[in-house]
Amino acid sequence: MKAKKKQVLIALDYDPTAQKVANEGFALAKAMNADVILLHVISDILYYYSPEYSPIMGLSGEMVSFPIHAEGDVGLKKAAQDFLNKSKRLLGDEKIKTVIKEGNLANSILKTAKDLHIDIIVMGSHSRKWLEKIVMGSVTESVLNQTNRPLFIVPTRSHK
Repeated sequence: MKAKKKQVLIALDYDPTAQKVANEGFALAKAMNADVILLHVISDILYYYSPEYSPIMGLSGEMVSFPIHAEGDVGLKKAAQDFLNKSKRLLGDEKIKTVIKEGNLANSILKTAKDLHIDIIVMGSHSRKWLEKIVMGSVTESVLNQTNRPLFIVPTRSHK
């Protein structure tokens, strides 16, 4: 019986470090001869309308502003798909699958990994100020504490 091909789930957000996470996850998947699935989770829709949200997607060479505000939920999904398609093009592999989910970030990542029988999850770990971490929590930490799958964490903090 033929063994099932391994699958790597790369969770991407709109942080400027997303390309680094995608590149590291893709290199890991290639070393494992695994299929790649790029995931973006649309969380609290109100966040995208807040002053803290920047509509600039985090892919170097592909920094594009998406006017999602006028299109609401449909615009968020279109922007997310465009973002994942650009990530896919930058990685240079048309066989990469893309998935968009809505909801709690950590729960959506965990559920997607379970539903798709993912072998390893790849995420970035953003540096946060200690107060922000206490108040908001860390998505990566939450996934780490709840998963039984291997988690490959890409540090994305810039060291000065």
